[in-house]
Amino acid sequence: MRARHIDHVNLRIPEDGADEAREFYGEQLGFGVEDALYAADEKPFFDVRLSATAVIHLWPTEEFEAPTKTNYDHVAVVVEESVDEIERELADAGAAVEKTLDSPLGATGEAGAVYVRDPFGYRVELKARV
Repeated sequence: MRARHIDHVNLRIPEDGADEAREFYGEQLGFGVEDALYAADEKPFFDVRLSATAVIHLWPTEEFEAPTKTNYDHVAVVVEESVDEIERELADAGAAVEKTLDSPLGATGEAGAVYVRDPFGYRVELKARV
């Protein structure tokens, strides 16, 4: 097999967490939220659009268990902005920065990254493009 890219990531969220997820991923991080089919009860999850070829599926469920250090670390998303721009946009949106690293290694090489936590405990790495 010759993998091309990650298509999607599935994350479980609390059953009543859809509004918080829309606020964090849509408003604070500025990603597109696609939830029309979810709102129409046509599918059990909604999407955070990262790019034309990648989404995060958010699955509201009553069986939600917050991630722990032993079962989850982070999902990394490459963005077009520099670390300074990422930090500025997060500050303007009221999102708390957990940490910033100068050059963590990723799939395409080393580049600066800013880490945030979503309302459910998932860490998201916003990685500057190499």
